[in-house]
Formats: sequence, structure tokens, C-alpha cells
Amino acid sequence: MEENKELVSYCGLYCGDCVGYRQKMANLARDLRKELRETRFDKTAQTLAKIPFFSAYRHYDECYEVLGAMVKMRCKKACRGGGGPPFCKIRKCCEKKGIRGCWECDKFPTCTKLDFLKENHGDAHLKNLKKLNKKGISGFLSGKKYWYSKIKE
Repeated sequence: MEENKELVSYCGLYCGDCVGYRQKMANLARDLRKELRETRFDKTAQTLAKIPFFSAYRHYDECYEVLGAMVKMRCKKACRGGGGPPFCKIRKCCEKKGIRGCWECDKFPTCTKLDFLKENHGDAHLKNLKKLNKKGISGFLSGKKYWYSKIKE
């Protein structure tokens, strides 16, 4: 996949690495749900759940529900195109300041607007922002991009 400057989000994450933007997971979940319906696997799961070795099939309904949630995990637009969470404070802040991303702001290493990303991404966005600040977008795109990085304590 060719790296695209428009997929570099304001927070430093790369939309091209996002499962919602790539949509592969959503498509696979959709296809699996279709196969499960067509084969009436719910009936098979009920039968298998009675056998101790296959007892996990007791949770078939929840699994099917989670697959349904995965089908909905789609983002048709990248962050810069209005995709992602519509309430994103980071996007609004960057747009208000007229900057391309947090890496152009002197407050990014300590900005609390970035904190909500830590639970899902660790400090990946901060590593990316530092690289963007140092190398620019083209330099960032030609190197390693982080989606998740464990925070070192």
C-alpha cells in the first residue's frame, strides 16, 4: 500500500494502520456471520455446547453479537477527511490553531488532549509525534510508524 500523507492523523497515528479504516476485519466478520447464518451454525453450537470439550459454544450468541459489532467498525474517511470520532478534541484543536498536527504544537509532549489515546495505543502516538516533529510527514511515512507501543514505566 502506498503511504498517503492524508492518512497521517492530527494526533500522529496513521489511519492506514487502523482496523476501522482498512475495513478488513469488518468484512471478515460480515462474511463469517453470513456463513454462520447460512449453515445454521447456531443449532450446531447448541448441540456442541452440551459436550464438555466444546463447552465454549455456550457463548455462541455473544460471539455472534461481537461479530456484529465488528461489522460496524468501519471508517470510510481518514481523520483529515472528517473520519474517526466526530467529537475529537485533537482535530478541533489543530484546526483552530491552523496546524497540520500536534507535532507542530509546542505543547504536544504534555498536552492532556492526547491522554485518551494511551489506553488503546500506549505511547505510540507520542513516538510518532516526535518523529513527525523531527523528520516531517515524508520522513515519518518512509520509516516505522507505531500503532501500539507499551508505555515504559
